[in-house]
Amino acid sequence: MSEKSGDKHPSGAPWRNFYGRFKGKGLRASQEAYLDEDLARLSPGPVSWEENPDRAPLDLAALFGTRDIWLEVGFGGGEHMVHQAAANPGIGLLGCEPYINGVAMLLGKIREAGTDNIRIHPGDARDLFDVLPAASISRAFLLYPDPWPKKRHHRRRFVTPEHLAPLSDKLKPGAILRVATDIPDYVRQTLEQVPRHGFEWLAERPADWREPWDDWLPTRYEQKALREGRTPHYLTFRKR
Repeated sequence: MSEKSGDKHPSGAPWRNFYGRFKGKGLRASQEAYLDEDLARLSPGPVSWEENPDRAPLDLAALFGTRDIWLEVGFGGGEHMVHQAAANPGIGLLGCEPYINGVAMLLGKIREAGTDNIRIHPGDARDLFDVLPAASISRAFLLYPDPWPKKRHHRRRFVTPEHLAPLSDKLKPGAILRVATDIPDYVRQTLEQVPRHGFEWLAERPADWREPWDDWLPTRYEQKALREGRTPHYLTFRKR
């Protein structure tokens, strides 16, 4: 389905994108091959309304067995997902990304790393939220999301009730949510909105939000922010 401004979710609710473009410049032949050969195998199953109109829940045990499951919303080029998958082979990682170039990049990184614990939804996270069982996710990542800098676009940010309410429902009690951004106003909105949806901010020291996590791998978006003189912020929340 189209997901442009003004469209509605198949349930009838208004649908606002929290991301930008779907596809950039032309894919390389190798990336086209990754999409053709690997994506279906690494898909979590029927997620879209066209494939799953009854919104039947995903069988996560069939995907990951008894592993704890981590979710990354908007994985970009996939470097963080592959890093976490390689470092945590006993965890299942589920990633969402509507930007097809990023999906192709992740597929190439998976081939190179040889990881087998990643599944990919190449689309909107809200479709995935519709079919994820409640309290099924142990950790979630929101890393350098689209900042939508203009004030009139702030309602499109991920850290709004439209997105945080279903995310909270899918996280287990005690689950961790990590948010990284280089936009001060995004930090403000995150600290304002996330606790309203059942989370507590974990900041034992004043410097905690300025220091990356011990297992952090800088992404291309963070490297760009640093080159342009912006300061990364690292926020950790726990589901109450």
